Amino acid sequence: MKKRMRKRLFGKKIAVPALSAMLLFSLAACSETEKSSGESKEGKSSTPEIRIMTTAYTPDPPSDDSPVLKELEKFTNTNITMNWVLDSAYQDKLNITLASGDLPDVMMIPSKIPSFVSAVRDGAFWEIGPYLKDYPNLSKANEITLQNSAIDGKNYGIYRARPLGRLGVTFRKDWLNNVGLETPKTIDDFYNVLKAFTKNDPDKNGKDDTYGMVISKYSGPFDIMQIWFGAPNKWGEKSGELQPDFMTEEYMNALKFFKKLYDEKLINQDFAVMDPQKWGDPLLNGQAGVIVDVLDRGRRADEDMRKANPALTEPIDILGAVEGPKGLRSLPTAGYSGLLAIPKSSVKTEKELKQVLTFLDKVNEEESQKLAYNGIEGRHYEIKDGKLVILTNNDQALINEFTDLNQFHMGIPEDRFIKPEMTAVREKEQKILKDNEKIVVPNPAESFLSDVYAQKGQQLDNIINDARIKFIVGQIDEAGFKDAIKLWRSTGGDDYIKEINELYKKANK
Repeated sequence: MKKRMRKRLFGKKIAVPALSAMLLFSLAACSETEKSSGESKEGKSSTPEIRIMTTAYTPDPPSDDSPVLKELEKFTNTNITMNWVLDSAYQDKLNITLASGDLPDVMMIPSKIPSFVSAVRDGAFWEIGPYLKDYPNLSKANEITLQNSAIDGKNYGIYRARPLGRLGVTFRKDWLNNVGLETPKTIDDFYNVLKAFTKNDPDKNGKDDTYGMVISKYSGPFDIMQIWFGAPNKWGEKSGELQPDFMTEEYMNALKFFKKLYDEKLINQDFAVMDPQKWGDPLLNGQAGVIVDVLDRGRRADEDMRKANPALTEPIDILGAVEGPKGLRSLPTAGYSGLLAIPKSSVKTEKELKQVLTFLDKVNEEESQKLAYNGIEGRHYEIKDGKLVILTNNDQALINEFTDLNQFHMGIPEDRFIKPEMTAVREKEQKILKDNEKIVVPNPAESFLSDVYAQKGQQLDNIINDARIKFIVGQIDEAGFKDAIKLWRSTGGDDYIKEINELYKKANK
């Protein structure tokens, strides 16, 4: 779904290179000298143009005459031409566009897809990392997220920020009160809570019908908890070399803990086959007391449980991590969802690049974020007694004036738009998100793209994931897990380790 081009210059449609050249005009107030350099061939100054390609999640995203888009143009002093593509068709359209060579000035890249990586390695996109320091907002980009979004150790796009420290523990606060325990602070405390939730009738119904923690066949909870034990995030450094997490002593210590939870029936015995879609049900229906997952699961559970039973005044609480042998540690998310990349075919010079970066930096300002997420004050929302009041109600035409404009907003260094009034759990979630950022453990190999893994990654992952489950349920012992590592190595794992270390050394020269 593509919007028409909104500008014709000098009375006729121009080719892409000529349109790209219009980016020579400064986005900020300029001197007389700069003004003269920004004049067209006819001697008239022109407002800078920028073309953006990104996703739309509604069939009617903001049109050319959207009052919100016009306000955004005024704020950035830019004529913005949007190329909206429905999310369901975006990857196909992106690949076609990359192959065509007719590229916009900014294009959203949803992930490190092969076509983009190939284009980057062919020199088709600007490396923007060295320039970020020159911009007030972009200079505050999170270093771990920059690393996670990099390709071969370099940044070829500005990430769209998502919470980096999003993972943690959701637990039944009312159950914790019933068993007389405090919020767990250490791994031992966490174990004691799970045991009490299983053995001590936390719902006070006189029945043995509860257990500590629910886990599904999704492996995320194990990945999160093993970080508490000091295991690395996928790859860890030892004597100057990177090695996989499952080859470390800390990983095995975590594995033994998981087996203990299973043996003592503190987790559901069917976790290996449980549908992740039904993962949250035992928490909501009063069977299990803990889920280790994203923190917003706790906020949603709290809201759902209060609606279902208004008598529950304090059903849910959350925490970021518990302390292990190496202190407080948390597994990060990638920290981003998509990149805004700048092609060299349309943004040809360093001067043009800096002008595009100036625009993108300004998009992170509070006024721009409020336009994209809230709309125009007095039209789409108002502030009453210090609280956000939505004016659009169910008027889809009004909503469509700004919905999806956030698809090219980055949120760097932070969200600055107006948020609804928060519940106690939602407020705590926001605090933990920031606290977790201080204790996340980065993956030193996150930016490396392995050819071996591209060919054999699924097979290699399955070997270790299967061995982990078999160890937890008692089908293999420690020697059996070591045999699985040997199989992993002989199946291509040694080549994978060698390749990752070559990339690691190259990036750290």
